[in-house]
Order: sequence, then structure tokens, then C-alpha cells
Amino acid sequence: MEPKLKKELQKILTALAIFFAMMVVDKTGLCPLIFAHRLPSLFAYLIPYLLCGYDVVRKALLGIRNRQPMDESLLMFVATIGAFATGENSEAVAVMAFYLVGEWFQKYALGKSRKNIASLMDIVPEEANVERADGSIETVDPDDVEIGDILVIKPGEKIPVDAEVLSGESMVNTAALTGESVPRSVHAGEAVISGCINGEGLLRVRATKAFEDSTVSKILELVENASEKKSKTENFITRFARVYTPIVVYSAIALAIIPSILTRDPATWIYRACTFLVVSCPCALVISVPLAFFGGIGAASSNGVLVKGSNYLELLSHLHTVVSDKTGTLTEGNFQVSEVLPAPGVEKAELLRMAALAEGMSTHPIAKSIRDAYVAEAADTEINTALVTDTVNVSGQGLIATLPGRRIFVGNAKLMQAYGIDFTEATNAAATVSYVAVEEDRQSADASAVAAVAGNLTGSDGADGGSIGTGKEKGSIRYLGAILIRDQLKPEAKDAIAEMKREGVQSVVMLTGDRKAVGEAVGQELGLDCVYTDLLPQEKVEKVEALLTELDHHGRQQDRAELAFVGDGINDAPVLARADVGIAMGSMGSDAAIEAADIVIMDDDLARIPIVIRIARRTVAISTQNIAFALFVKILILVLTAFGLTNMWIAVFGDVGVAVLCILNSMRLLTIKRTI
Repeated sequence: MEPKLKKELQKILTALAIFFAMMVVDKTGLCPLIFAHRLPSLFAYLIPYLLCGYDVVRKALLGIRNRQPMDESLLMFVATIGAFATGENSEAVAVMAFYLVGEWFQKYALGKSRKNIASLMDIVPEEANVERADGSIETVDPDDVEIGDILVIKPGEKIPVDAEVLSGESMVNTAALTGESVPRSVHAGEAVISGCINGEGLLRVRATKAFEDSTVSKILELVENASEKKSKTENFITRFARVYTPIVVYSAIALAIIPSILTRDPATWIYRACTFLVVSCPCALVISVPLAFFGGIGAASSNGVLVKGSNYLELLSHLHTVVSDKTGTLTEGNFQVSEVLPAPGVEKAELLRMAALAEGMSTHPIAKSIRDAYVAEAADTEINTALVTDTVNVSGQGLIATLPGRRIFVGNAKLMQAYGIDFTEATNAAATVSYVAVEEDRQSADASAVAAVAGNLTGSDGADGGSIGTGKEKGSIRYLGAILIRDQLKPEAKDAIAEMKREGVQSVVMLTGDRKAVGEAVGQELGLDCVYTDLLPQEKVEKVEALLTELDHHGRQQDRAELAFVGDGINDAPVLARADVGIAMGSMGSDAAIEAADIVIMDDDLARIPIVIRIARRTVAISTQNIAFALFVKILILVLTAFGLTNMWIAVFGDVGVAVLCILNSMRLLTIKRTI
């Protein structure tokens, strides 16, 4: 508990202890000298009243002086002064004390829900250890770290800026950023993000971003701006309170004056008016609704999701359609060889050797995946690219690499057909297929030449070269087989989509620039409702516009159906900005995508999307419950008060009791944890 809250609680408890002691003495008649007389009794009860309520009285008087009196402090001040005026001293103190108990609960609950967000402030590193050219280590402020600086991250230290590991291995704790309790292993060549805590190993890293552009700075900026974007419900309650409070004050004045004139019993009606003021205090509404949304944002952050404002939680609660990019969002964004199909008589290793040699100098992701597959198959054997004397890229078909005594063809079916190569077509629609064929010079097609080339490929003397095999022949060109490469689906993608639908999402749509066969195969594998392929970035925006128009025609006005877009690339930024709710992948996503998005998934885990949808729906449900319960109880007690059927103790429940119950209801949001 914060020291300030602890101090306030001690003051309230002291006042309540004095108050209850006075109540016992007063009701038992143990001290008639004081409590049997009105004026001494008043002064006695003013002690606990001012002990706990001084700040409220001061705030009310300052509001009157500044001509801004219409708030709950004024209501409590006027109500308790009225109670003192009618001789109900104990009830006046009870109203103020229990009002402050309710206020304390509000602050405690707000602090608890804020804790998950405020804890993010602890991720800010205080210093950075920069390794200078002479090998010395200089400790500097993270703001002074420049891109390219070499940093030394000691065990237990926070990573000051986004960087790439140069040397060392360690387990990095990412819990503060992603909500994931299991540390992540990092080693040379991997990226690390600022704000994470290094484990037991020593790391040397190279800064890839300045501090102001690093992940930790962007997170803090998002958190600081989140409270500025309020939901429609919060804005309504704020406007409602501004109108509601003066209406209540004037109604209480009318209740005190008009019946008093008619009945000539001012004491009774002033007491009823004071009771009316107490129960009509809008505390339960003013604090519990924002607290519910703030609790929702806190619950989301503890699950690794940053929400830029409570208005986006409200939009998510009505989510109808989720539209997603494919590469890097539903898939890993890394191409890998998924299957190798050698022709009869051709070994798998030999097929990969020929393809890897031809693709040795290419920077294309497919070429890299083939080289990686070959290295994995050949057990640390390097590719001798010096053998390639010429490479020709055939637009839209593939490439032809020339080696001493042979040419290697690697490409799609069009390339095979263009050169009349007899090949077996692969039928996996979700994969990109690279067919491989080799054309040998007739003078060097004997077995020894084959072995020599294979040996040169592996950097050895040819002992492991083996034979290419007979394969299918078309003149001097032989078909060696096919290599299937595909972008791997994220392991959680299918379950996450199914969970979204269980949370009420009606349609999940994928937009991709991939060809139709690949896109539809991925869509079928993931259980998507609709797939749009062969789209350019601007066409994605147009497609989202069309989907929004369709929602407008089918119930947006009645059912408040909303559309969310999930993306990660810089080309997704326009679509993220256009959707009702933009959701960006924060770990691997581009800065532009994160800036344009309304919600950021810190570890790129799709399973967090249904979690934040669940949090949003529960947040709106709880705020609605709070509003309905508070209004029902208050209106009921107000009506009973007007007819003299209640007293201030009932009014205290109508104010403080209702507020505390609403607060406890809002705090249930903090129990939402990841379930998939």
C-alpha cells in the first residue's frame, strides 16, 4: 500500500474510533455534561468530523470561492452541515466518515488497477554501459547512447536500448513488456529490446536504435497517452455528473423550503433534504465507470497488450469482423523448406546441393531458405559459390546458374516448360515450388566429373560427392526434383482464430498480396471465413473500406458492429489507421504500424487478441452493471427519502455502500488471465 494511502487510512480509522467511542458514551448517558446539551455535543462531534473531513470541507469552500462548487464535496459539506443544524450530530459525522471510507476504497482500487500499468515505468533503464574503442567501459545516460555503440549488459541489468547481440548467451526476462513469465534465450545475432532484464549471462550488444526510438520509450508514450482517450460511456458519465449535481442541489433546496412552509416543520424537511443530498452524491457513477475501463487497460497490459485508450476497449466489445494481414501476422514471415521431392534415383542431399549452389549469391528469402536447408542437411558444410561463373535471372520464372561443365535450372513450372524439361508437378497449393534440373556438357558428364563438382560444392576433395543419379532426361537436361518452400504458420494462429469466434467475432478475413492458391490454402488451414489475395497495399485499404461499407449496410447503426485490422508491416499502416480498431504486432512490427495502431500486441502472439476482446467485453459489461445498479438504488432511496421513509444511515449505504460495491465489481477485471 502506498504511504499516502496508509496515512489517510490511519486518519480515517482514528476518526472512526473516536466517533464510535463518543457514540457509546452518548447513547449510554455516561457523560451527560457534554452529550445532554446541544452545543457541547456539537463541539465534541466536530473533533472526529474535522479530523477526517477537513480536506472535504476545504475543497467545498474553495469551490464556492472559485465559483465552481458543483461537486460531491459540496454535497457532503451541505448535507453534514444540515445534519448538525438539525441536531443529528452523530449522523453528520457518520456521513463524512463513511464518505471518506468510500473515497479511500476508490483510491485503493484505482491504485491497484493502475499498478499493472505503472509498473511499466520500472522498465526504464537508468544507465547504459558503453564499451569504448580502447576497451574501457563508460557508464552514460541511455539518452546518450548512439546507434552503433557497443554496450555491455551485465547480469540483472535492464537493456537500455533496442540492440543486436554480438557475443554472449543469456536468458532475458521480458515479463514487464509481454506479460510472459518464461525468460527467453538469446545469443549472438539475435535482437533484444529495451526494458527487458538480462539474466545470468554477460551480453555484448550493438545499439540499433536511439533511446527515444526504442521499444521502452514508445511503450511509456502509449501508456501516458492512454488516459486521454475516453470511452463514450466515460464521456457520458462526465457530462451527466455536470448536469446531475446542480439539479440535485436545487432539488434538495426545494425539498427543504417548500414543504417547510406548508407544514411549518422546517427541521424535518431540512433533515430529509440533507438525506436526499447524501444519497444523490454521484460518486459511484463518477469513479466506478472510469475505474472499470482503467482496470480493463490494466488487465490488458498485464497480459502483454497495450491499449491506447478506453475508447478502443469499448469498440472491441462490439467487434464483428477481424481482418488480418498474412505475412508476419498469421505466419512467421520466415520462409522454410517444408518438403523435398527428389526425382526417382536422385538423393535428397544431392537435390539440395544443386539448388543451394545455384541460389548461393541470391538475397531472395526463398534462396536463403534453400541454403539453410542444405546446410542443415549437410551438417555444417559450406557452399562454394566460387564455382558459379554466371547467373541469369529469368523474370517471373527463376534463374539459371552456369558452372564449369554444366548449368543448373531452379525455378517454377514456367521455367521447366520454357526449356522443355520433363518434370513432375507438385500439388501443394500453400507452398512455393522450386523445380531443379541440371544440364551437363556431354564431354564432362562422366561419373568422375560429377563427383568432382559435388566435391567442390562442399569444399572437400569429392569423397562425399556421390552421384546425381539418373533422374528424368530431356536431351542433356535432367530433372532432379522439387523443393517446396512455405512461410510457416504461427503455431497459435489456428487456436487464436477459433477463440476469437468463441468470443463473439462473426467473421475473420485475411488480406494478402500472395497468389490465390497460397492464400486460399492458408485460409482453409486456419479456418478463415474469407480470403482476398493478390492485393497491393492501396488495394488492402480499398478492401477494408468495402468491408466497413458492408457493415454499415448490415447493422452498424443498430448493433454497433466494428471492424479490427491486425498487421505488422509498414505497408499495413494505412489500413491500421482506417479500421475502427488497429491492432499491431509490437515486437517485430514496424514503427509505422505501431504508431498507426490503437492496440499493440507486445510479443506478436495472436493468442492475446481473444484475451483483449474478452477483457473489453467484460469491461463494458461491468461498467453497465455499475451504472444500472447505482441508478436503481439511488433513485429508490431518493423516492423513499422524499416520503420520509429513510434516514441518513440508509443514505450512507446509498452513497458509500453503492460506491464500494461498484468498485469491488470493477476490480474483478484484474483477475482476467491468459487461458490459451
